[in-house]
Amino acid sequence: MVDPYTPAPAPRSRASAPLSLSAPARPRRPRCLETGRGVLMAKFVLAGRADCPYYAKAELLADYLQKNLPDFRIHKITQHPHVWEEWLEHLCEKNKWSHTTSPIIWRELLDRGGKGMLLGGYNEFLEHAQLYYSVTSSMTTELMKTIAQENLETHVEKELEGESLKGLLSPLQVWITSASAPACYNLIPILTSGEVFGTQTELSIVLFDSKDAEEKLHILASETHDLVSPFLRSISVCTRVQEAFRQAHVVIVLDDSTDKEVYTLEECIRSRVPLCRLYGYLIEKNAHDSVRVIVGGKTFVNLKTVLLMRYAPSIAHNIVAVALGVEGQARAALARKLRTTPASIKDVIIWGNISGNNYVDLRKAKVYRYESAIWGPPYFSRPVLSLIFDSEWVNGEFVTTLRKLTATGQQLRGMLTAHSIATTLKYWYHGSPPGEIVSLGVLSEGQFGVPEGIVFSMPVKFENGTWKVLTDLKDVEISEKVMTRMTSDLIQEKLVALGDLINFQPYQSEHQDSVSSDLIQDEEKDVVMSNDVDSSDLIPQTISEKPRSQEPTNDSEGKSVEQQQITLDQL
Repeated sequence: MVDPYTPAPAPRSRASAPLSLSAPARPRRPRCLETGRGVLMAKFVLAGRADCPYYAKAELLADYLQKNLPDFRIHKITQHPHVWEEWLEHLCEKNKWSHTTSPIIWRELLDRGGKGMLLGGYNEFLEHAQLYYSVTSSMTTELMKTIAQENLETHVEKELEGESLKGLLSPLQVWITSASAPACYNLIPILTSGEVFGTQTELSIVLFDSKDAEEKLHILASETHDLVSPFLRSISVCTRVQEAFRQAHVVIVLDDSTDKEVYTLEECIRSRVPLCRLYGYLIEKNAHDSVRVIVGGKTFVNLKTVLLMRYAPSIAHNIVAVALGVEGQARAALARKLRTTPASIKDVIIWGNISGNNYVDLRKAKVYRYESAIWGPPYFSRPVLSLIFDSEWVNGEFVTTLRKLTATGQQLRGMLTAHSIATTLKYWYHGSPPGEIVSLGVLSEGQFGVPEGIVFSMPVKFENGTWKVLTDLKDVEISEKVMTRMTSDLIQEKLVALGDLINFQPYQSEHQDSVSSDLIQDEEKDVVMSNDVDSSDLIPQTISEKPRSQEPTNDSEGKSVEQQQITLDQL
């Protein structure tokens, strides 16, 4: 079979015929490298696209020469096909070469400095080997392609290994905003335990807050050092806004503290905009391209998330809101009723506003290892609703308890906030348990009939370093009335925050005599529960002497940090 990839043979310059690799003999030492002081060591560099058949053929020839010539050395470089052209252009520009194909071969003399001497591509290397070493190649086309595919697979494997080792050489940069908040104190021991990012990843944590909190941050950093965690490379404090989020791989946004009084809900909503605008700008400017932003807390979690997406549009898909705190509180309440452990209850879905009007959906909820007349192996489960015979408790006390906790923020105290954030990050990096439903606040694209453009808690699963909305779930349809109640406040919050709406009008149901009658139709009452929150409860309780202005905040949109003259202390 004739190899179509083999170029025409070069003219013979030796008495002997060109040697085929299929019948090797010892190649001759080239006279051009012989001097009165002996033979100079010749080093050739062979670089090519990992899937290039010509590179594969040149590689085999170079390996043969290196094996049989004591003064011949070959250094091989492969590049992924996606980056090959850019890499080659940079190489040629640096050395002032002209070459556009794969492979590229150049020669360096080990006893001389300066740049190498370009030999050329595959044809030039084959001609050089035949002319000076009396060696040629007879590799078939099929073998060339097979080796090229193997080269690509090997290159990809090495890249993956390099990424895993990179965590040990370059620690993961984790930034925590509002780091003086109580949740941070509980969060750091979990992050540094190795359970969240894995035992192969070292962390560099930066505590970010206002200048007023600097002393607290240094105390927290000192206590963190005392943990002597093998996974913590460093922990530092940052209070300078311009330096925020430099090379950040993970940004954790906690509830920002405020010492400013707000008299109305509209003022409270608008007060979130400047800080989110500032964070969004700095994350886009300073953070790593693949940064992951996770928003936790107890007030306006959905709103802060959608504002960050607005002001950091290039990473919007990598910004999420934590809903596991509400889910955990609901599972704990159910566990107390069923006299089991919260960990035995799975697949509770949180819909809607994480820190406001939401649904706790039990239609998919299951309980495992439940002691009853029916018993099974560890993977055996039973529907939660089939085990709760007290429907009045489901639609009364259960809903009322969760509503009060949401209204006061008590369900998201420091420990629960920290654990919810850490668990979400763990799932994000390593995947959620197979087959398990996780609740997460994400930007709606119209799934389940949710209006686009708002952050809405939905059922998702984590896999391969990302998340996916579980749109294929059956029997989770939400009635128009329930959807309107959940989305109305979220839409208005966004409009008020951006100055497109002056007054916030909380959703008013037709019935006010029952906690759940205005939320759930009669046929749905044993299926879906809700946390109905009084909007006045969302206004922070800390006060000062001066109120904030009610003027719309979108006038300064697009200005840089320097132009806005904003500091964390002013916010």
